[in-house]
Amino acid sequence: MSELEVLKAEIKKLSAKATQAKMNLHDLSEELPLQWQTIPSVAQQAYDAFAELEQKRAALKSLEQA
Repeated sequence: MSELEVLKAEIKKLSAKATQAKMNLHDLSEELPLQWQTIPSVAQQAYDAFAELEQKRAALKSLEQA
């Protein structure tokens, strides 16, 4: 498997992870004020997932331009 293929596979997994984190945040918002104490941790998980996804997408773009 080439580096490009590996990176694309990672991005696919990270995209699913980010989508799930987004849904968790959405679900939490609909349940408020229940479990309001979990807002920081759920938001941080979503932030981290999208930050990692963006980093991998930038790496892919850089690799494709090389």
